Amino acid sequence: MSVCLVTGSGGLIGSATVRFMADRGLDVVGVDNDMRGYFFGPEASTAWNVDDLARTVGRYRHLREDIRDQGAMERIFSRHGRDILAVVHTAAQPSHDWAAREPLTDFSINAQATVLLLELTRRHCPEAAFIFTSTNKVYGDAPNRLPLVELDTRFELDPAHPWAENGIDESMGIDASTHSVFGASKVAADVMVQEYGRYFGMNTVCFRGGCLTGSDHSGAQLHGFLAYLIKCGLCGAPYTVFGYQGKQVRDNIHAADLIAMFWEYIQRPRPGEVYNAGGGRHSNCSMLEAIALCEELTGRPFNHTYQEANRIGDHIWWVSDVGKFRSHYPDWEYRYDLRAIFEEIVDRVGQRVAQPA
Repeated sequence: MSVCLVTGSGGLIGSATVRFMADRGLDVVGVDNDMRGYFFGPEASTAWNVDDLARTVGRYRHLREDIRDQGAMERIFSRHGRDILAVVHTAAQPSHDWAAREPLTDFSINAQATVLLLELTRRHCPEAAFIFTSTNKVYGDAPNRLPLVELDTRFELDPAHPWAENGIDESMGIDASTHSVFGASKVAADVMVQEYGRYFGMNTVCFRGGCLTGSDHSGAQLHGFLAYLIKCGLCGAPYTVFGYQGKQVRDNIHAADLIAMFWEYIQRPRPGEVYNAGGGRHSNCSMLEAIALCEELTGRPFNHTYQEANRIGDHIWWVSDVGKFRSHYPDWEYRYDLRAIFEEIVDRVGQRVAQPA
């Protein structure tokens, strides 16, 4: 039986991958030790999601292991060997701000553990697809040097710029910019994933995500933009907007649309590829626009304050061009636009926050 190994299986993308792969007849082995609770506190714990997977996904086996533990990872790969069809590596330390607190921890999770997983894949299942959830933060703050125009509710790219129509493509450089400690550790992992594809000929791919979102996100202040924003909107909890007058633009891709990208790649892998993966022109918003839509859908005023200082390395404007991926996999299409994403999160997060702790 073919196996899909998913790291970070309790998180947003990991858990959605578990369900998707199990629905397609794969046995799924998930690795997650709930580091998210350590990073961001009990409200961000993924334990609820792991429990739900164990209860509802019959083909799922959960392992509470640390991806930095070489012995534990060796045992998992040895057990399944060439039955592993795909390794979907979603586990990470995902926050700019948290990474600056513990750079060594951040690097050990994001970079060193990725190399360990790559090497074990090479030894035990070299034909497997190795899918890495990278980030647009590998570009650092280079996008902030683009010619931006300030509008009433957002910044926009100058219409004369070649990227104005479709967004930023993979030709943007990653050097000579401020990445944040988190961004730098993801760069290290991203480059190693590419190298295992190019040097060893393995089926590796980096998906450089914009804002990955969905209703199963355990959102917290330091990570999980839309899920946390909507949770605050539903509960009336205070929310802080950091810098750029709230006009910074993010593209947002639903987990289901990203995992559909993964599936396309697994079926027809291309060694060492890199794809920008976000909502693109199809699904993006500024902070101000997100707050307005949250107020509309929740029917209550949004309790937010503003701090002038932006987060280090933060983007003023990011819209992904997914044209390269579409040229390689023309059958892929978005299922969720921005409003559909918001409506789902309002509905399902609303159900969770209404439940007693």
